[in-house]
Amino acid sequence: MKDYNDLDATAMAELVAAEDVKPIELVDEAIKRIESVNPKVNAVIWTDFERARERAQGELPAGLFHGVPFLLKDLALHEGAVCTFGSVFFRDFEPTLTSAAVERMLASGLISLGRTNSPEFGLLPTTEPVLHGATNNPWNLEHSAGGSSGGAAAAVASGMLPMAHATDGGGSIRIPASCNGLFGLKPTRGRTPRFPPIASDYISVDLCVSRSVRDSARMLDVLAGALPGAMYWAPEPTTPFRQAVNADPGSLRIAFATADLEGRPADPECVLAVENAARLLESLGHVVVPDAPVLDIEQLSEAFRILWSAATAGSFELILDAISAKRSGRIARRTLGDWRTMRLLAKLDERKSGLDAFEPFTWDLVAHARDHSAVDLMIALDTLQAVSHRIADFTTDYDLMMWPVLATPPIRNGALDQSAGLASMWKQLERYVPYTPIANFTGRPAMSVPLHWTPEGLPVGVQFVGQFGQEAMLLSLAGQLEEAAPWWDRLSPAALS
Repeated sequence: MKDYNDLDATAMAELVAAEDVKPIELVDEAIKRIESVNPKVNAVIWTDFERARERAQGELPAGLFHGVPFLLKDLALHEGAVCTFGSVFFRDFEPTLTSAAVERMLASGLISLGRTNSPEFGLLPTTEPVLHGATNNPWNLEHSAGGSSGGAAAAVASGMLPMAHATDGGGSIRIPASCNGLFGLKPTRGRTPRFPPIASDYISVDLCVSRSVRDSARMLDVLAGALPGAMYWAPEPTTPFRQAVNADPGSLRIAFATADLEGRPADPECVLAVENAARLLESLGHVVVPDAPVLDIEQLSEAFRILWSAATAGSFELILDAISAKRSGRIARRTLGDWRTMRLLAKLDERKSGLDAFEPFTWDLVAHARDHSAVDLMIALDTLQAVSHRIADFTTDYDLMMWPVLATPPIRNGALDQSAGLASMWKQLERYVPYTPIANFTGRPAMSVPLHWTPEGLPVGVQFVGQFGQEAMLLSLAGQLEEAAPWWDRLSPAALS
């Protein structure tokens, strides 16, 4: 299939609909590429090829991605498909149900070929879990593919397929999109379904990483809509999101900054990426103003750390209670739900040292949460909400904010030392990833657009943060940028021709 690299997921679905290509042909080509390229990048950590081929030759839903090959992140629940959460402890866990987001993806006609690599529980901006090893950046195999959707982004950037599932709880769509030269949209809080519910639903959302803007827009149409009983709801769109890609965004007023909230400058290449983007935007008729909200970074950092650690510890405590219940023969005080119990509990007796396998940063976050009270968590949430209001006041005069995605181009694998303790690790993270979490705790949509490459050939994304519920504005601007500064023909060295 010589034209495979020229096809995004939308084009593949159109070819299938026109009966110019069969789903099994697309699936077999994707499998061939995974088998050829994955040994170099380590993006795919579990495969489901036999079931994918059966699905491709059977009756598929007539959705927006009918017959298109796809990969799920190793945090998503799909019944019968091993899901390890990037953790040694869950190395052979098989969920007994499928999450709402995955159900909608499969109902769109997508065909899952397997799982992409993620750091343990999706906690880090690099993808180097002990269980599966590091995912390498297809643009330079010594560098990080980002995280936590690093495996998804590396799979797309290396040409295995044009789009893959991703989630974002602190930048986990935008960071790997930036590191791999892809488009990555984080939706508004409450836009995509989160069920079964978990503690991180306040900050985490599902979507994808993609080579084209229109694929992400279509995926948003597939996933959009809160479930009954959801705690968070985003405003209903007036038209399908995919129509926004070709719509004129008008003249937008955009505030931009290159320093982080502590005033520390980004790497010169990241600064150059934003400054070049500002000039491009002005040439397209937008008004670009150097400006940024003034926030108490120390207060903000501590509040986010409490929230991040509490979300981790909440899930972790459920695991500990289930283990204790299993060994004592009692009923667990807290319910894990079917999706976390079955195979885990069945194997607890065989895995007495399993907890030792949890990684240092996971333990550090749990310890940090245990050192704080429920009152501390409520104060942290109040602090983050107050910051959200201050940012809302700031953006009264602006349509969008523009920043780097990361403070540096993609770091090398192994550069983050999670064994150094939480305080040191947190400082490393704040220096590398100071820009992305704001969109998560404010609930705003945000995107990484691949507009810059370093002289060494490493991608550097530019981030745009929008108004709550206004993904359409972001997609319209992204479509305009994609036309004005196209990136489609830039394939990583790892991609097959």
